[in-house]
Amino acid sequence: MSVEELETVDKPDDSLDDAFVRKVFYVCLNSGKILLESGAETYRIEDTMIRMANNYGIDNVQVFVTTTVIILSMNDYALSQTIRIDERANNLQKVVNINDLSRSITKGLPIRDAINTIENIHETKMFPFWLIVFTGGMVAIMFLLLFNGVPGDIPVAAAGGMIGVLITESIQRYTKIKFFNEFFAAFFIAVISVLYVEFGPGTELETIIIAAVMPLVPGVLITNAIREMIRGHLMAGTMKGAEASLTAIAIGAGVGLVFMAI
Repeated sequence: MSVEELETVDKPDDSLDDAFVRKVFYVCLNSGKILLESGAETYRIEDTMIRMANNYGIDNVQVFVTTTVIILSMNDYALSQTIRIDERANNLQKVVNINDLSRSITKGLPIRDAINTIENIHETKMFPFWLIVFTGGMVAIMFLLLFNGVPGDIPVAAAGGMIGVLITESIQRYTKIKFFNEFFAAFFIAVISVLYVEFGPGTELETIIIAAVMPLVPGVLITNAIREMIRGHLMAGTMKGAEASLTAIAIGAGVGLVFMAI
């Protein structure tokens, strides 16, 4: 059933008819999809989807979420669907938006308004590409100062951070191959850092490289992996931990290749 068809039906006063249940199913499933694509923890996704369904009067809801799959079943109404998630990013604004939607549903938000909110969140765009790249440079500068770097190394740290994010984001937009983007980004960061120290005014090579690669470090992924393990979601925690480890290895390999050549 399309969104347009769902919006033509209101909740009946005395019972939950099939059309209303399908509307709730749509809201729950798409809320989980947005959360998983935006980097939320699997236990948060499962809890949010179940709470949404329960607040609309639907019990006996089963949800299973991994890092790439969502399975939602409303057993009393013979509804079940599995969706696969191919792309994931860290968009905490969408996570906040879905959490706000869940709280609004708890307070009695009509299902039609919930559907409209889901559509608006779907249409929300990420930050502009130039801003993402620029922010990578600013993050690198902050880490350089945090690690007691010298002011003369700020330009190359900022350039390295921006180039690393530029390479990572550019590769992700055109291919789904993971880990190679972090490898090439770290490689080019190490190259320009070495050149800046060897032939320019740079002084602390290690500090420059560490600061410049920090925007590439999967900090949110590492944090989520630990939280998943603590909450007992061993499969999701293990998968996220493995992904974070491979990303860290890719970054280290890119930098290490340059150091092996000099």
